[in-house]
Amino acid sequence: MKGNATRGFFIILFAVMLMLSGTPVKAEKPIIIGSPLSTAYLYGWDAERAIKLAISEINAAGGVNVGGQKRPFKVEVIDTRDLEPGVPVSEALLAVEKLILDKNADFIVGGPVRSEAALAAMPLLSKYKKVSILTTGVLTPKYHAMVAKQYDKFKYCFRIHGEAKNLVGEMFANFTELKEKHGFNNLFIIAQDVSHARGAAKVMNAVASKKGWNVTGVEIYPTGATDFSMGLLKAKKSKTEIINIWMDMPESAILLKQWYELKIPALPFGSTLAAAEQPGFWKATEGKGEFTLCNVVNAGNAPSEATPWTMKFYKAYTDMWGVEPEGLGTSSSYMAVYVLRDAIERAGSLDSDKVVTELEKTDVMGVYGRLRFDPKSHQVIPATDPEKGAVGSILQWQAGKRIVVYPKSIATGSIQLPPWMGK
Repeated sequence: MKGNATRGFFIILFAVMLMLSGTPVKAEKPIIIGSPLSTAYLYGWDAERAIKLAISEINAAGGVNVGGQKRPFKVEVIDTRDLEPGVPVSEALLAVEKLILDKNADFIVGGPVRSEAALAAMPLLSKYKKVSILTTGVLTPKYHAMVAKQYDKFKYCFRIHGEAKNLVGEMFANFTELKEKHGFNNLFIIAQDVSHARGAAKVMNAVASKKGWNVTGVEIYPTGATDFSMGLLKAKKSKTEIINIWMDMPESAILLKQWYELKIPALPFGSTLAAAEQPGFWKATEGKGEFTLCNVVNAGNAPSEATPWTMKFYKAYTDMWGVEPEGLGTSSSYMAVYVLRDAIERAGSLDSDKVVTELEKTDVMGVYGRLRFDPKSHQVIPATDPEKGAVGSILQWQAGKRIVVYPKSIATGSIQLPPWMGK
C-alpha cells in the first residue's frame, strides 16, 4: 500500500510539473501534409527537405491556429518514383491515393513531380476534395490551364512555382541581351524525352523563329542517356552560339562535361538543367561546368537578396541539411507550407472549400517575392520585381560559385562567356 501511495504521489507530482513547465499533457491532433515525391531525384529530395524545414519552424513557433486551437503540422512522404525511367504514371497515382486513404492526409503538398503524373492526379484530388499545392518539377502550362477551364472540378489544385511559358519568357529576355551585346543569332535546342521538355522545346523553337532567331537544330534524348556528343557536334558544325537545354535527369552533368571537353563554342543555357542547379555540380564536373547557365525557377534556390526572407531561408536550410538549397522545388516547397498555414488560419478550418477560398486571397511576402495566386487558374503570379510577384532566378557557374544573373532586380553578377567563344 505504501508503495502504491508513493507511486501515485510521484505521478501527480510529474503531471503538475508538466503543467507548470507549459508542456501539454495531451498533444493536439496533427494536421497531416501528404507529400508524393520522387525522393531519389533532386526535385523530390530538395522538396522533402524544404517541407520538413518549414514544418519544424512552424511547429517550434506553436503550430497552426485552427479556429483558436493550436495544432502541429506532420508530413507523410511517399516515393512516387515518377522521375525514374520506365515507371508508369499509375504508381504515382497509387502513392497519392495511399496518402489520402491510408495516411489520412489533410492536404497534399509537393508532387507528383513529373508533369504527366501531376496531370493524371488532378481527377483524384477532385474526387477526394483534397487541396493540393504543387511545389516542384511540374512545368507544363496545361496544369493551370485545366484549372481555369474546369474550375469547379479542379479548384483544389494550386501551383506555387514557375511554369514553362514563363521560363521561356525569362530565357528570351537573356537571349535578347546576348544578341544585342554579342550579335548572337543561332540557337540549338536539346531536350529530354519527357512531356514538359518536349513541349517546351517545341514552344522555344516556335518563339525563337518568330523572334528572328535561326534555330539550327533540335535534339531529343531519352531519359538516362549518357552520350550527347553527336548533338553537341551538330551544334558546333552549325555555328550555334547558344545551346538551350531542357533536362531534369542527373545525366545532364555528362552533357556539360562533354561540352567543355569538346570546347563547343556555344553558351550552354539550361531552362531546366537539374545537374547544374545543385551546389555539388562544380565538384561533380571537376570544374568543367564553368560558364553553364540554368534557370532554377524561383529565387532562393541560389544565393541572392531577393527579399529579407531569402538568405534567412538559405542559411536555415544549409544549417539543417548540411547543403545549400539545391534547385527547382526548394524555396517553393518551403513557402507552400507557410502559405498553407496562412490560409488555414484565415479559414479557421481544415475544410477544403474554405481553404481554397483563402488560398485564392493569398498575398504574402516570401522567399522569392510577393506570393499571390491567379484566382481563376491557381498559378502563382510571376514578376521580375520581388515587390510585385514571384521572381525567377537564372544562375551561371563562375569560378565555382552559383552567380545569379537574372532578373536584374536580384542579380549578383552578369553573364560571362567561355574564352574559346572568341566574343
